[in-house]
Amino acid sequence: MTAVDEVHLRWATSAAHVREAQRLRERVFCVEQGVPRELELDGLDERALHLLAREPATGELVGTLRLLIRERTAKLGRVAVLPRSRRRGVASRMVRLALRRARRCGCAEVRLASQLEVVGLYRALGFAVESEPFQEAGIAHVWMAWRRSGAHTRPR
Repeated sequence: MTAVDEVHLRWATSAAHVREAQRLRERVFCVEQGVPRELELDGLDERALHLLAREPATGELVGTLRLLIRERTAKLGRVAVLPRSRRRGVASRMVRLALRRARRCGCAEVRLASQLEVVGLYRALGFAVESEPFQEAGIAHVWMAWRRSGAHTRPR
């Protein structure tokens, strides 16, 4: 069994789960990366699906992401993994599960704003860069998109 297999992924089913995901995001984005709390907590969490990655032995939350679905397009975001759990495939596994969920919901496209340092992760999962770098919360990002095979491609 690999390290990533040992992490249990589950979609949030309660407000308590969402609050737990928010606390983890605050640790990663606000404390570690210096993102202002008011930018991190943007009021969209109530409309989103939240994926939780837990260590099975302890139940500790080590990763999360958020998926906002609107018609045939989804926005993936707030992908956060605790430092000690990085480079174990946790984020890749979460994103794959989120892509499956988006497809099941009828989405032909999933978009995200990637920090430049993790563009390779998303490229490996089938996302393509669609913008020049821009600053968000003082961190360089690019827009990326994943499209279902055969889905209409937007002009750039």
